[in-house]
Parts: sequence; C-alpha cells; structure tokens
Amino acid sequence: MLKKRFTAFRGLRAAFVAALGLVLAVLGGRALAQQDKYTLRVPGGLAFSEFRGYESWQVVAISHSGDLLAAILANPMMIDAYQAGIPGNGKPFPNGAKMAKIHWNAKKNEYFPDASVPGTQHDVDFMVKDSNRFADSGGWGYAVFNYDAVSKTFSPGTEANKPPQGNDAKCGHACHTTVKARDYVFTEYGMR
Repeated sequence: MLKKRFTAFRGLRAAFVAALGLVLAVLGGRALAQQDKYTLRVPGGLAFSEFRGYESWQVVAISHSGDLLAAILANPMMIDAYQAGIPGNGKPFPNGAKMAKIHWNAKKNEYFPDASVPGTQHDVDFMVKDSNRFADSGGWGYAVFNYDAVSKTFSPGTEANKPPQGNDAKCGHACHTTVKARDYVFTEYGMR
C-alpha cells in the first residue's frame, strides 16, 4: 500500500514538474519574445540604438497627414540649432543633430469626439546629421521602423511601405531633396 502511494506520489510529482516546466517555458518564451528595439538596425545604416532616449526629447512640432498623427522630436543639439535660427538663416544643422517622428493611427477622443488623438503607434522615423557618414545624401541618414501593435515589435521599413522605404540609411533622402535649401529639413520649429 505504501509502495502504491509512493508510486502515485511520484507520478503526481512528475506531472507537476512537467506542468511547471511548461508554464515556465511559456513565460520564458514571452520574456524572450519581448523585443529590445535598441538591437534593430536598418540594413546599411542607422541603428535604433543611435536614438536611445528619443522618447523624452523636446517636441519641435506636430503634424497630421491622412489617418496619421505625428510628433516631431529633436535632441538638444537640434533644438539649439533651431533656436539659433537654423535653417532659416541659411546655415546647416550641425553634425550630431537628430530628429524622431513618431506616427500614430488617429482615433476619435472618446470624451470629445470632435478631436482626434493618437491611437496605436504606426512607426517611428529617424534622421541624423552626419556629413562624413552620409555625404552622398546631403549629410543626413534616415531610417523608418514600423510598429506592429499586436506583437508590440518594431521592424525596419521596406519597399512595401507607403511611401516605399529603401531599407537603408538613405530611405528618406529622395523626399527630402525638395527642401535641400533648408538643409533637407521640412519641419519648422513651432512657436512657444
């Protein structure tokens, strides 16, 4: 009788250990699935890690295009350049100036339906001024990282995007040539 109970206990213990192992594997898999966005890189160019801390940069301006809302942010060097009158004074932005543009899908504000507010994130675009590294694109490097709200992960932009992304550090250069006289920067520094 004692031997039967011991055998049954061993069976239960084995089942418990197997179940615990499965739970840990699932939880561990989720932990591993959590993406470290700072490990991503656009082929041939910019890395997400080059923009670490962009979430707390100062807002330069906001924009609305189609179904997307955006906040354009800049690092302190870029903000200082704007405050010094660049690009309106004809001078170029200094090397090290960086911008981030966070796009969200617009949604109606549930408390004030006449207003649109950010919904799920759509992507984040980056620009960095580095005249040596990006000499053939006006001194600027560009990157787009699409955001998947379901998996909560980012991925580099591709030719399938709208607008198409060259999937390298110069993906934004073609569009930005229209503002070459402004050192390739569209965004005006919003009045405070």
